[in-house]
Amino acid sequence: MERLWTPWRFSYISQPAASVEKTDCIFCSLLRADRDRDHFLLYRGPSCFVLLNRFPYTSGHLMISPYRHVPLLTHLRPEETEEMMSLAQRAQAALSERYRPEGFNIGMNLGACAGAGVAGHVHLHVVPRWVGDSNFMTVLGETRVLPETLEQTFEKLLPFFPASQ
Repeated sequence: MERLWTPWRFSYISQPAASVEKTDCIFCSLLRADRDRDHFLLYRGPSCFVLLNRFPYTSGHLMISPYRHVPLLTHLRPEETEEMMSLAQRAQAALSERYRPEGFNIGMNLGACAGAGVAGHVHLHVVPRWVGDSNFMTVLGETRVLPETLEQTFEKLLPFFPASQ
């Protein structure tokens, strides 16, 4: 493996990460808006919620997040972690039934440098995958091809997340 020596970057990487204010958080804003259907929010549980990703990698791309605005997995309370994992299981089961994917990516991007689009509010991605879903359009054209609208995805998955348990 080759290395590119860049000592001038040390001053950049050693700076404290920019903090994301709660007022700027898209998750906190949509929770306050109380327009769940408009925001593709599928489920509100005791401490976590489930919503569609507005910029999905594939059809059915969900996110699960706690209500509390915390940036890291280590900041979650035990009940939030437990509910998040339980909802991930439900999401995987729902997506398996509705979409029949061949696999899943389930994970978190913690921090902006790790790819988090909403770096200040921890969230778990559940992404159904199929062989060939990253084809030339995604790789060369930098374009995702989705066979349905977010509204259609929402309607397909809503029955798997009833409002009351």
